[in-house]
Amino acid sequence: MTQTHTVTSLQDSPDAERRARMVRYTVAMGIRLACIGACFFVQGWWLLLPAFGAVFLPYFAVVSANSVAKRPRAGEPLRPGSLVPLQRS
Repeated sequence: MTQTHTVTSLQDSPDAERRARMVRYTVAMGIRLACIGACFFVQGWWLLLPAFGAVFLPYFAVVSANSVAKRPRAGEPLRPGSLVPLQRS
């Protein structure tokens, strides 16, 4: 018996998923660039905030960019909630 797929149960295309991960990485690197720039203007203890952002943000950006969405296994419900059996007449 073949399993039928509905439009709502299909995953994003690989291109769409890759693009979303690239956008997340680009935004994180833009924030890092702002942190590096802020290091030149901030003084005192406040300098630690942008410095930590500039040092640790690349790690989180790479981890976020490399995380791929988990694909559901066959027969696993895609949304929480009760399953209603299909009644055929």
